[in-house]
Amino acid sequence: MTVLLMNPFDLVISDKEQVDFDEIFMSGANRQQLLQLIKEHFYEAALREYGLTINNKLLLYGESGCGKTLTAKAMAKALGKALLVLNLSNIISARIGETSQHLKQVFDKASRERAVLFLDEFDQIGKARTSNDREVGEIRRLTNTLIQLIDYYPGNSLLIAATNHKAMIDHALLRRFQITISYDRPTNAELDHYYEQIIRGFPATLRSVNRVYGISYAEARDCVLTQVKNNLIRQLEKENKNAI
Repeated sequence: MTVLLMNPFDLVISDKEQVDFDEIFMSGANRQQLLQLIKEHFYEAALREYGLTINNKLLLYGESGCGKTLTAKAMAKALGKALLVLNLSNIISARIGETSQHLKQVFDKASRERAVLFLDEFDQIGKARTSNDREVGEIRRLTNTLIQLIDYYPGNSLLIAATNHKAMIDHALLRRFQITISYDRPTNAELDHYYEQIIRGFPATLRSVNRVYGISYAEARDCVLTQVKNNLIRQLEKENKNAI
């Protein structure tokens, strides 16, 4: 389901692409941090009785295709919350002067619904701030607005930001996130495990694939499924030829 919050800004409410946390491939260290965060929200009331606040601002950074978006979907499902996805590149490419107001509307909606708000391409603000055009001043005001919105984001909601270029993000913004997790390319062993999980659902005749390493999970999935489809097509062509 997609809701058009305001034109030209699309706020996607993801309820059809839910992902189970256990289905995501990631390092053990990353999994442990995320499980801790889930447990904090689950035991929120008990923690608050001791004056302990729960973490609710999470920054995911690293290469594309390594699981940042899947993590946001899985966290929302694990917490039983709606997932609101906003791509910041849509905001930066539109009329800059209106973006602070639109951002506030998005944060207000997420707060009201106690949702998981996922800000994708978070580095877009950083990129814009390094430009030399006349809109630099407005971008700085936008950054200040975003800092304030993050500071006052309620504890019963979860804010997740994702970026491929952490170094481009303003340090004042980075400091707002209590948890920062790096998503690196998987190791050969991790990819082998991933390949096994993918091909295990296919007949033995289709499982002969060349394994490529040094790539992301998304690239690995595309690579292996392309080969599986090729194996199936060859098998079907051979069967048709024999039938003739």
